[in-house]
Amino acid sequence: MIDHISIQVRNLALSKTFYSAVLAPLGLTEFVSRPAAVGFGKKYPEFWINLRPESSPENVNSGNHICLRAPSEESVLAFYDAALAHGGSCSGPPGVRKAELRPYFAAFILDPDGHKIEAATFPSSGNV
Repeated sequence: MIDHISIQVRNLALSKTFYSAVLAPLGLTEFVSRPAAVGFGKKYPEFWINLRPESSPENVNSGNHICLRAPSEESVLAFYDAALAHGGSCSGPPGVRKAELRPYFAAFILDPDGHKIEAATFPSSGNV
C-alpha cells in the first residue's frame, strides 16, 4: 500500500548515523546518499530522511508515528537499544502490545528530531 515515506531532519549527518544504526536490525540499509537526503530500504529506498535545517522539532504529542515491521522480538530490542545509544529516547519500551486482532511485540522511540518511530513484530504462533 505505501511505497515509501520521508521525514525532515535538521542535521543530516547526525540523522544518517542514527538511522543507519536503528534501521539495521530491521534489515534496512542505506541505498542512496545525496547532499540533502538519504534513502534506506531492503530492495529500494523506502524510508527517506531529508535535510530541512530550518524545520522545528516534531511535536511529540501530535499523534503521528511511523511503524516499521521487525522480523523478530530480538530485532525490536536491537532497534530500541540502537536508538537509545545514538541520541534517541524512549517513547514506549519494548514489550507486548494489545491490538485489535492479536497481541504483538513492539517498541517506540523518538529520533533526534522528535519523530516517533515504532518497530513491531507479529508472531505467527500467537504466543506473545
